[in-house]
Amino acid sequence: MTEEKMRLLLCEDDSNLGFLLCEYLQAKGFIVDLLPDGEQGYQAFQKEKYDLCILDVMMPKKDGFTLAADIRTMNSDVPIIFLTAKNMKEDILTGFKIGADDYLTKPFSMEELLFRIEAIIRRVKGKKTKEVTSYTIGSFVFDTQKQILTLGETQDKLTTKECELLTLLCSHQNQILERNYALMKIWGENTYFNARSMDVYITKLRKHLTGDPSVQIMNIHGKGYKLVVPEE
Repeated sequence: MTEEKMRLLLCEDDSNLGFLLCEYLQAKGFIVDLLPDGEQGYQAFQKEKYDLCILDVMMPKKDGFTLAADIRTMNSDVPIIFLTAKNMKEDILTGFKIGADDYLTKPFSMEELLFRIEAIIRRVKGKKTKEVTSYTIGSFVFDTQKQILTLGETQDKLTTKECELLTLLCSHQNQILERNYALMKIWGENTYFNARSMDVYITKLRKHLTGDPSVQIMNIHGKGYKLVVPEE
């Protein structure tokens, strides 16, 4: 029995970009409904059941934030990814307050969008079955509930913030974890103080993970961080 295809709502007013994204995602096995503005997107959401929504922020008739707020009144759980040409704190804050699961700043690669979609799908499926409480990080075992990192016979107790940040990195392992996204998820806002604080926690996590040289947390210039773990 083949797995049922997932249906995506893609709202993008740039016809060229919308067509390319639609073609790419369809080739990856998704059913994609492409709409050119927020009003048509809203009408489509009323009629169809979607597994995930990809919304451009700047759209005619109804912008992405307004559409997302309308969607949230109908379905509080459907994942939403914002596409934005801006990289402003206010836009990011607005998106997360509405209930965004992720956002991408243009220009971006289609492969990066696919990675984000797949990561969200894994998290959603995990919540439907059971929360992921343990991750394998190279030779380490990370218990997110007990906040313990185990390497052989050695157990390392993490602080709450260390645990939250490592959990977020694990859910994006071998993918880029955007700096602003991590700040919003863990600290709730993007401030200079919190950004410096996160750098300190990244340094602490690197020390915790020194027991396995194949595991590293990389700085991705202008983007964020990547937890590099050997592929199985």
